Amino acid sequence: MSGHSKWSTIKHKKGAADAKRGKVFTKVIKEITTAARIGGGDPSGNPRLRKAIDEGKANNMPADNIDRAIKKGTGELEGVVYEEIVYEGYGPEGVAVVVEVMTDNRNRTVADIRHLFTRYNGNLGPSGCATRMFDRVGLIEVDKSKATEEQLMEVALEAGAQDILEEENVFEVITPVESFFTVVKALASAKVPTESAELTRRPQLTVKLEGKPAETMLKLYTALEDHDDVQHLYANFDISDEIMESFSA
Repeated sequence: MSGHSKWSTIKHKKGAADAKRGKVFTKVIKEITTAARIGGGDPSGNPRLRKAIDEGKANNMPADNIDRAIKKGTGELEGVVYEEIVYEGYGPEGVAVVVEVMTDNRNRTVADIRHLFTRYNGNLGPSGCATRMFDRVGLIEVDKSKATEEQLMEVALEAGAQDILEEENVFEVITPVESFFTVVKALASAKVPTESAELTRRPQLTVKLEGKPAETMLKLYTALEDHDDVQHLYANFDISDEIMESFSA
């Protein structure tokens, strides 16, 4: 499991996700609206919209909120048009950071993101400087108590998965982007419940951090993650669970 994924898991265990449900709703509504604008309002024919709706439901978002966001995207209701932008840069000790944002004000957002990088000993870089250090893949997590590795190999690999990795409490099913939804459907058909399923950026190499650089990196990551315009965030740091647990306490 990559460093940023571990950090998100630890924060969730501490209850941080519940305390920031309003921010989660804001991010999901933006995604639903944009997905509906680009691919139409029918989730059966729009995988990106279907995934966004599933995320909203998983966070107990009311159905009315989801419906309004779809209608704003399709133009049935008046709404804001969001622009999708990817910012790239470096954190402490050269950690690669990719920030995917959705904004209605590009100038405001880039100024905010640049300020956060600078504040925590990092800097924005040119396009391609950080994304080249990540592979775009599908990531599906399955609780170890809900399926065996043999079962996953039989179902997921047959459907086009690339690899199955074993973590402490979950199996991670890695897929090519083009096979992601096929594998998700295959697992559902086989009645294998999933903890999460997302398209993500997986680091090719990681940067081990300890001490002050680790603390500064976690502060940068948290500040970026909390920004209303940031939809997805990736970083290739490797920080021990003990340091993360200590920082989140």
